[in-house]
Amino acid sequence: MRKTVALVAILFASAFAGSAFAADSGCEAKAIDKNGKALAGAAKNAFIKKCEGSAKADAATTACEAKAIDKNGKPLAGAAKNAFLKKCAADAK
Repeated sequence: MRKTVALVAILFASAFAGSAFAADSGCEAKAIDKNGKALAGAAKNAFIKKCEGSAKADAATTACEAKAIDKNGKPLAGAAKNAFLKKCAADAK
């Protein structure tokens, strides 16, 4: 009985641990050097930090582009769009 309870507890804990690490799986999978080997240590940590920062910036840019509309409901273009996106990105940080 004790072994069954312990096994169930381990399976339950590992299921939640796996889902917590799934968010990083995109950057984790990309952490490869130029020879195709997986990065390790400080190089891996630096790569994942940069990758996650890029993902957040991409999400902010996409959100800002969706908001780049003038008062008449038309999409902004040219310098007005560039100025809006620059301000929106700065506000998002």
